[in-house]
Amino acid sequence: MQIIERKHTNQRMSQIVIHGKTVYLAGQVGEPHHDVADQTRDALARIDVLLAEAGSSREQMLQTTIWLADMADFEAMNAVWDAWIPTGHAPARACGEAKLADPRLLVEIIVCAAKG
Repeated sequence: MQIIERKHTNQRMSQIVIHGKTVYLAGQVGEPHHDVADQTRDALARIDVLLAEAGSSREQMLQTTIWLADMADFEAMNAVWDAWIPTGHAPARACGEAKLADPRLLVEIIVCAAKG
């Protein structure tokens, strides 16, 4: 039986869940008063920190889901994303439009990665 490790846990959720060699991150967002490019940068910076804490990295991402409050922001988000992804290490990815938890949030990024 594999142990499930949870980090930064509260009653509602964990920021990191590790099961075996797989790392799952909660959805990461940026500062609500920023534009979509800056919110994307903020979220990706948080993802870098959480993946490192879990023993992983952006090079080991397996799958990513990106939610945009407005698909009109797709190109601006992708410009930041494309600069952040290491060449040859793009994960499987989906991107869609969704109403996010706070109307000031423009992007939320969910990551699954391999560990180690």
